[in-house]
Parts: sequence; structure tokens; C-alpha cells
Amino acid sequence: MFKPELIKSIRNYSGKTFASDLTAGIIVGIVALPLAIAFAIASGVNPAAGLITAIVAGFCISACGGSTVQIGGPTGAFAVIVFNIVAKYDISGLAVATIMAGVILILLGAFKMGGLVKFIPYTIVTGFTAGIAVTIAAGQIGDFLGLTYTVFPEGMQKMPGDFVGKIHTYALNIGNINFYSLAMAAVSLAFIFIWSKFIKKIPGSFVVLILATVTSILLDKYAGLRTDTIGFFADGTPHFTLPTVSDLKPVVPSFSIDSIVELFPTAVSIAVLAAIESLLSAVVADGMTGDKHDSDTELIGQGIANIASPLFGGIPATGAIARTATNIKNGGRTPVAGIVHALTLFAILLFAGKYAAYIPMSALAAVLINVAWNMAGFPAIRSLAKGQKSDICVFAVTFLITVFIDLTVAIEVGLAFAAFFFIKKMIDLSEVQNKREALTSGIHSADMPEEKLDLPKGAMVYEIEGPLFFGTVRKFEVAVEKAGVDYKVLILRMRNTIYLDAGGIRALEQAKAACDRKGITIIISGIHTQPYMLLEKTGMADKMGRENIFDHISGALERANELLK
Repeated sequence: MFKPELIKSIRNYSGKTFASDLTAGIIVGIVALPLAIAFAIASGVNPAAGLITAIVAGFCISACGGSTVQIGGPTGAFAVIVFNIVAKYDISGLAVATIMAGVILILLGAFKMGGLVKFIPYTIVTGFTAGIAVTIAAGQIGDFLGLTYTVFPEGMQKMPGDFVGKIHTYALNIGNINFYSLAMAAVSLAFIFIWSKFIKKIPGSFVVLILATVTSILLDKYAGLRTDTIGFFADGTPHFTLPTVSDLKPVVPSFSIDSIVELFPTAVSIAVLAAIESLLSAVVADGMTGDKHDSDTELIGQGIANIASPLFGGIPATGAIARTATNIKNGGRTPVAGIVHALTLFAILLFAGKYAAYIPMSALAAVLINVAWNMAGFPAIRSLAKGQKSDICVFAVTFLITVFIDLTVAIEVGLAFAAFFFIKKMIDLSEVQNKREALTSGIHSADMPEEKLDLPKGAMVYEIEGPLFFGTVRKFEVAVEKAGVDYKVLILRMRNTIYLDAGGIRALEQAKAACDRKGITIIISGIHTQPYMLLEKTGMADKMGRENIFDHISGALERANELLK
């Protein structure tokens, strides 16, 4: 049932809670301002789109979501994918894909699929997050250096969307560095790093944009030094259109069957990324507040936000971990704080939007490089590097494909590698052993003591350690093949086998056929619920003989004595 957290939160709402939410919402709004503009530019769209997304989507995510403290808006994770979509399909194609992604998110929530997103392995999340961080940083090198682009790779007329193409373009134009822009970017980046060491309440990115803007205006007026700004190129020609309140007028993009079919894979990519990042952010928030979010309601809220955002000219949105954490640390406790954050940005757009034209692009580049640095997750990478080779491999594959090919492909391939290594681990852990000596002599192991049993002559016990599925079937088959003709009863002890699949059923069928040819009767001992239910459904319980299936070894041994008499 769709029940936004806002409805639950306002039941016992108080003036004290509102004061706390109000303070947190205003602070988060100030934090979100430079990031919304920066992420929009990094995505290859107008700065207005970033602010509109933070306002419209941010409001919807807080009003309709399943988390008490989630703050939504444009994020760095989307910068790469949006840039490529705009380059290929233009802004209208992005709007269609984002609305489709919103519908997919709503369906995921409605069909209660929120929990499934949490099963994406940590190594994959770390890999594509680090890959996105590298791609964001790479996209800011040109503005950081103040490059003027006079040469492009062969066959191109503008900045390529891929990582290699961007680096190639930078190399071709490396002689066009604007050292004034480079100095401003370097000082801005150093300021942000130093500021964060001493002052936590006020974000360094917000302060540096104000200082850089004032410095840029003064140096332009009194020293004739110019750099690219949001509104103008260094030569004074228009750069980006300024965000205004009129940009909030809704416009419905045109849909067609062809565009829906062509953009569907792109929409799935946006939906998957929005789901992953929003639920990860919600989980982090739960750990900080002690609350528990509703994953399905959160997905529906994200879907509504991603339908509303492009209608007003915005871009894809999701939960933002850094802004959500800032909200919590400054006292935000209900979705009202997120709504205040959206209204704060609207007020800034209404009264101070025109001044955004003078923000230097080099300072924005410094802000985004700082975001990329924090996003890269170096502590997590160092921890993975000390772990298993399989985890390192999954991380490396996901990271490299994210940087050099595509985020969606990276997630798909990463999942395939993770599944492969998981299956291999299960195979390695599974064993099929002849337990006769251990059972008759009473040998004990440290982790699994063996009881002393009276095993009749002519009976043999094989114990299956771990799941019997398609990956471990061959081990089982080899063990059964070793069963000699001296034995008349084969007891398969399955007390440590909690899972059976179609491959395991097929292996049991083949084992029974082989034993029938040798005159050997199979008895199953210690069977768990899932394997037994599958035996029932497939008819194997009747084939094996229900009189030969027991939940404990004692019953199996009694049956073996009967058969051997």
C-alpha cells in the first residue's frame, strides 16, 4: 500500500520539530545550490535544468517517498549517463527516457521489488561509483584548465561523450590553457579541502562559489582578466541561458512508438541507477537515524519525481547521500526538511537566479572534482584490495567498463562475474564424501562431531556437504560411480544440504538408475524442507520410494537393516 512517510510524520508534528526541520532544510538548500548547477553543466544541459530538478524532484521525493530524511535531486551518478543521452537524443529524448524511467520505478515499487535492489553486490556498487567519480573528474579537466577548444578528434565537431574521446580532445588543445582559470580552479579546490577540515556546518563549495564569483567580477572590471562563467564565455558571448522562474512552466514532451522503443533501454538504465542510489542513500540514512525506510514507497516516490522533473525541464533525480547526511546532521527529522530544501532553492531562483551567470566555470570544476574525490570511496577500495581475488576482479571489471564503455553494461557484466564467482565458491564448498569410517569409528571433527553409529555390513553412507545444484552435480555423480558392487544399500545423508535444484534432481535420477542396474537401493536421510518439497513436486519422492526417505539417520539405518536381512 502506497503511504508516503510525510503522512505518517505529520501525525505527531510539533513546533519544535518544525524549527529543526526548517533549519536543516535551509542549510541543505544552500548545500544543494552549487551541486545542482554543477551537475547540470557536467551533464551537458543548462544550469536551469539542475535547479529545476532539485526543486521539483526534491519536493516530490520528500513528499511522496518512503524515507523520513531523504533529500533528492540531480546527482553525480547521472552526469555521465545524461551527457551521453543528450549527445545522442537531445534534451527531448532525455525527457522521454526520464519519464519512462519514472514509470518503471513506480511499477517496481507497486510490485514490491524494492528489496531486490539491495541484492546488488557491494563490489559492483563500489566499482561503478568509483568509475563515475573518475568520469566526472575527467569531464572537468577542460574547465579546470580553462581550455579553448579549437581542434577535435577526427570526424567530431564538439566534445565527445566517452572518456577516451575527452582525454584525446584535451591533449589536442593542451596549448590553449588559460592560466588565470587554472589558478582560480586550483585555489578554489584547495580552499574547499582546507575549509572542510575546520568548518563543517557551512559547505565549502557554497562559500567558494561566492568568493570566486566576487573575485571574477572584480578582476574583470579592474584588471581585465576574464574566464568562462556560467552565463558568458571569456570573450563575452553568451554561454548558458540563465535560470528563471519562467523555466518552471510545464511542457509535455512528444512521445511516439519509435521513440519509446528506441529509448526503452536508456530508460531502464536511468531507473536502475535511480533505484540503486536512492535505496543506498535511504539505508545510510537509516543507520544514522535508527529509523527504517519503506523501500517500495521510496521507489514510487522516486518514480513520481522522475515523471515530474522533465515536465518542467529537469533531468533525472534520485536520493543524494551527501545531502541526506547533511540534512540529518543539521537536525532534519521528517520529510518537511526536504520540502523546505526545495522551497529554499525556489526562493534563491526567484530572487538571486540572475547572479548565477557570473559564477566561474573553473570554480564549478573545482567543486565537481571535490565531489568526485569524495564519491570515489578510497577507504572502500583499499578494504577490497585486501580481500578475495574474486571481489577485486568484480570491482575492477565494473570500474573499467564504467569508465571506458557504459554504466549499464558495467552493472550487467559485474552481476555476471559476481554470479560466476558465487557459483564457483558454492562448488568449492560442496563435498560428497564416503562417511563409513567416520560413522563406524566415532571420529569427531572440530566443527561437526560425528555420532557413533551401528552401520550394517553391505551399507554405505555418502554425506553431501552443501547445496546439490547444477554446479556440484558432477562431484555427486563421481561419488556415486565409486559405489562398489559389494554394497546393497547406499544412504545419501543430506543433513547439510538445504538447497536442491533441477540439476540436483537430474543427478538423483541418474544415481538411482545407476544403482538400480547394480541392485543397490538408495535411502535418503536428513532431508530438509526445500529439497523434500522439490522431490514431491517433481515426482522423485515416489520414484525413490517414500519408504526410503527419512528426516533422521536412525530411521535410514533401520530401513537399511530391513533391506539387508
